[in-house]
Amino acid sequence: MLPLIPLLAVLAACASSPGQPGDPGSRSARSYGQATADSRRANEVLVRAISLVGTPYRYGGNTPAGGFDCSGLVGYVFLDAAGLRLPRSTSELMDLKSRRIARDKLQPGDLVLFTPASGGHVGIYVGEGRFVHAPSSGGTVRMDKLDAPYWARAYSGAKRVLD
Repeated sequence: MLPLIPLLAVLAACASSPGQPGDPGSRSARSYGQATADSRRANEVLVRAISLVGTPYRYGGNTPAGGFDCSGLVGYVFLDAAGLRLPRSTSELMDLKSRRIARDKLQPGDLVLFTPASGGHVGIYVGEGRFVHAPSSGGTVRMDKLDAPYWARAYSGAKRVLD
């Protein structure tokens, strides 16, 4: 596994790349330093989420010191990194009135939603097909791949709250 600091630098660089003029699907070209407020906030969300990898899972938890459940992690990261207060429960996050995002249009900072057999689950997309989440009792906050068999089957959509 890569050390956290170099991984953060790589992901942050990838997440903030504006694309080149004429690239299919790229946003309008921006010069370095002209990122939108939302792209800066998304980058802060990305960095904060990754920094919490390894924090213990705790049902009902919503702080680094006390541990996190999935919705507690999402709420903490968005409030701490972007100043955005989100609903506390996974079901409220799933019902949140925000823009639904196609899987092939995911950007760092998007919420990824899952409906596994045990109920709803939520994580934060960090780029390159990966997301950060607090998966289950006895575990820790970790990064997983959307295309891993379990998560691919349970995937139910994504929402963009920083837009």
